[in-house]
Order: sequence, then structure tokens, then C-alpha cells
Amino acid sequence: MTSENPVAARALASIDYDRLHTLVQEVCRIPSVLGEEGPLAAFLVDVMKSSGFEDVRQQDVLPDRPNAIGELSFGAGPRVVMTGHMDTKPVSHGWSKTAPFSGELIDGAIYGHGIMDMKAALVCQIVAIEALRDSGIPISGTLAMAAVSDHMGDQLGSIRYFEEYSADYCVLGELSDNEIFLGHRGRYYFDITVIGTSAHTCHKPLAVNANALAAHAILELDRSALLPDLETWVVDLFGGETYMAPGRVYGGLPPGGPSMIPDECVIRVDCRPQPGVTVDQVRAEIDRCLAAAQAREPRFRAEVELVDVKSGYLAKPGDPVVELMRESVRSVRGAEPPLQVAGWLGDTASFGDQVPTIIFGPGGEPVYCPDEHLSLEDLAEATQVYTTFGALALQKK
Repeated sequence: MTSENPVAARALASIDYDRLHTLVQEVCRIPSVLGEEGPLAAFLVDVMKSSGFEDVRQQDVLPDRPNAIGELSFGAGPRVVMTGHMDTKPVSHGWSKTAPFSGELIDGAIYGHGIMDMKAALVCQIVAIEALRDSGIPISGTLAMAAVSDHMGDQLGSIRYFEEYSADYCVLGELSDNEIFLGHRGRYYFDITVIGTSAHTCHKPLAVNANALAAHAILELDRSALLPDLETWVVDLFGGETYMAPGRVYGGLPPGGPSMIPDECVIRVDCRPQPGVTVDQVRAEIDRCLAAAQAREPRFRAEVELVDVKSGYLAKPGDPVVELMRESVRSVRGAEPPLQVAGWLGDTASFGDQVPTIIFGPGGEPVYCPDEHLSLEDLAEATQVYTTFGALALQKK
């Protein structure tokens, strides 16, 4: 592909596709399941050091789980951060075409566990930054790379990076099928502890089974359909309902334990609010559901605790970072890109309120499935868009 922008077109001509493919294969061969990001971080640091990046280092986050960071400076100007996470979920069962960490090229696609979420995007970003440097185009500012750890934990890698560094623009390489995502829903976790009365199973009449009480709450929570008052354009993107589900239940006694009717059952409620929906709004809906459960069963008692908050994120059409990415995709693809949003949670939950960010990356649903792969064409397009974005963001006026 060629860019409609002549300066960006010069940068695109400098993309090293052989290097892109080789590096993607290599990162796919390095396991980095959550908690084991260290080897991949060390590899990416070595890649950036050998390429001539500046300020390259493993940034401490958690023991043996650093970030891999580096940057290239082109003088005074905006600071653009390209970022993504290194950690993956555990390997799925059922791989048949190749091994999960083979990085094998089969019929024009590279196979590897976590390639879509989001090892390939990290490589695409590094190769794009290299192309911008190697092209010699007139740009001014800084291009920074932040491969972060702990995305699937508490997002401590992103938090740590943006505690130390600022940015004028950020591109998060989460999987978006190479489309522009303005943002994503948030995540609120509530733990509802349902309280009964314990007794030996032989004395059932004396007990109030907390598991049975919890069933009433589970039914009410499951049928919840919270429709908060939101701006029309937000509803058009995300839909009207704040999704809420009793996702996990911790009740009763472990296998091999004593014979006893339990007096406690904990329901973990997983809430996925649209940006703009507050914790208080969701809590009010949970309270309504619990009141309905008590109306069904007068013995119902429960305590509610908010145990985790990850905010949603939403850039607005017309924001400079959005328009830069629209122009980049339009320039590479030759067509006007749609603006979309995601249901999953991105690291922008932890830094999006600090840094204007747009989400764009190769790969899409389903993810974390057997035989996960990306085509060479998708990798190329993502790298071209990242390269164009950098050229446009840092072009000299």
C-alpha cells in the first residue's frame, strides 16, 4: 500500500517486512503468560538496544516482571507513545496445525499463542518506529515504545510507565481488526456476601443455607437490565444496557470437608459499564436486585463490597488523536474508516484519563482459541498505519 501523504509515503517505503515477519515469529516463541513476562521483556529490550533506540531499559514493575521501554528523539515536538501488553492468558487446548509457541508461518499466516493479544502489535509498533527513523523524513518530537506487563492483572505496567512518562498522543495496539476503536467499557467487581445460619447436615431444620439464599440473588442479578441515561452517541456505540452478571459463586464447603450447611456464600458480580456510568449507579441496581431477593425470601441477608474498579475509556470523534488515526487509516487504506468501540477492557482503564489515546491493532475475535494466527497482510497494514500515524503526528509544520 502507499500513503496519500507524500511524507508518510516515504516512511512506508522504509518498512522492513522481512524483519517484521521474523520478529513476530520470535516473540511468538517466547511464552509470556501473566506472571511470566520477564523473558519477553528482556528480548524486546535487546531488540530496541540493537536497533539504536534511546533510554532502553527494563522498567521495574513487579519482581521479574518489568516493562520493556525505549524511544527515539527527533528534537523538540510532541511525544507519541506506542504501547501494548506482553502478558497473555494460559494456552488453550486443541491446537492442531502447529504448537502454541512455534511461531510457524503456514499459508501466509503466522501462528502463535497470544499473537493477536497482543504480541504482534508490539513488533508492528517497533518496526514502524524504525521505519520513521530510517526514512529520514522531516519530523520533530519523540516516538516512544512501552511494552508493559500485568495487563491481565491490575494493569500495574501501564500505571508504572505513565507515572514516569507523559505523552501528547498514545496508540494502544489492542486487537481491533485493524479498525479504529474509540474506547471500551469499564469493569466494576462487587462481592455480595450472603449470610445464613450454619448447622450440621443432620440438623437441617436449625440451619439457613446461605447457598439457597444466594440463589434468589443470583436469579435477580441475572435478569438485571440496567439502562442508564447516556448521551445518544454513546448508546449508539455501546448499546444501552450496562451488562451485569453473577460471574462467580464461592459457597459451601470444599470437597472432603466436614458435613455442615454453610452460613456464607459469596457472589462476585461482574459489571461492564459504558463510559460515564458511575459506581453509584451500578450499586443502586445491585441494591434493587437484593431487595427483590429479600422480597422473595424474607430470611435473605447480604453485605456488599466494591472490590475492583477499572474505568471505561472513550475518545470523542473530533479529538486530535482520533482525527490523526482516521487520517492515517484513510491514507493507507484509501477509504473512510468507521469508528467503533470494544467490550473488553484495555490498559486505557488506568491511563486514558491522563493521555489522549486511540486503539488500533491487528487481530480480532475470537481470541485465545486453538491455532491462533495472523495473516502477513494484517501485520503489514497495522505497521503501515502505525508508521503513518507517527509521520503525521510529528510532521514539521
